[in-house]
Amino acid sequence: MSFDPVRGRASKGWVSHTPSIVDRLRPCADGLVPFSVEFSPPRDAAAEARLWRAVREFERMQPAFVSMTYGAGGSTRDRTVRVTGQLAAETTLLPVAHLTAVSHRVSELRAMVGAYADCGIRNILVLRGDPPGDPMGEWRKHPDGVEYADELVRLVLDLGDFHVGVASFPEGHPRSPDLEHDTEYLVGKLRAGAEYSITQMFFDVEHYLRLRDRVTAFDAEQGAKPIIPEIMPITSLRSVRKMLQLSGSALPRELDERLARAAGDGPEEDRAAVREVGIEVATTMCERLIREGAPGLHFITLNFARATSEVLANLGYSVHARA
Repeated sequence: MSFDPVRGRASKGWVSHTPSIVDRLRPCADGLVPFSVEFSPPRDAAAEARLWRAVREFERMQPAFVSMTYGAGGSTRDRTVRVTGQLAAETTLLPVAHLTAVSHRVSELRAMVGAYADCGIRNILVLRGDPPGDPMGEWRKHPDGVEYADELVRLVLDLGDFHVGVASFPEGHPRSPDLEHDTEYLVGKLRAGAEYSITQMFFDVEHYLRLRDRVTAFDAEQGAKPIIPEIMPITSLRSVRKMLQLSGSALPRELDERLARAAGDGPEEDRAAVREVGIEVATTMCERLIREGAPGLHFITLNFARATSEVLANLGYSVHARA
């Protein structure tokens, strides 16, 4: 396989035979749904060592796939490409590369897709992306870029034999005026050729179930495509509140109050107590999601294996969970 750097597309006739994400969404050997995990690009050598410790731990557990996030405004572009390529070349894991439109020319986007192709990666998660510096700030299209994620879906699919996923938002995207508009936008991305979506993290399963209902009611054909729920086992109340503030989502009031009681009133939160609640809540959410027919479980790991591993153990997964 080769990539034409001038034309910015895979060589004519190139077909990769690595599995697609939809291919991997099959029941595990013991009937459990497949699970997958999300990593983040490391910022320094120590963080990279931690990432690879987590990678090797999860590799033993055989996830359906792993994804590598992408910094706001493309701030981790080079590191993202490098580490995602290493996951493809140096592990048995199936990586999904993130690609965001914000702050990028079309030529840069095509070059990134080419870099992924050169690593043998054909699974790409397309995102519009957050503005650099202020994720909730005004979104400005690059003069030579694309405006919306559905355009980026089409761009990637025009470049070769790729499989594309997109993001979905159980509580609605913070820039959407209402859930109806948000559903229409998600369906537009699916109609553009996306094969599945991965949700933003949420802490009320009802939000996920209503998202599925809305998509199916809007377009039954697109509603048949997998919507993979994203789960984050909470290990720090301070950290999860900050992440949710940036995402526009929220903790349910009862859960927020329970976590606050666990954290205590001292200057430093009781991380062990918060973590215990977080693991229990994540386990309960996953149990219901499995009962409700979720096609898989996608975990935010923050480049640590322990919390996700504990949730999976509670659910009955093992290092030999997949066939």
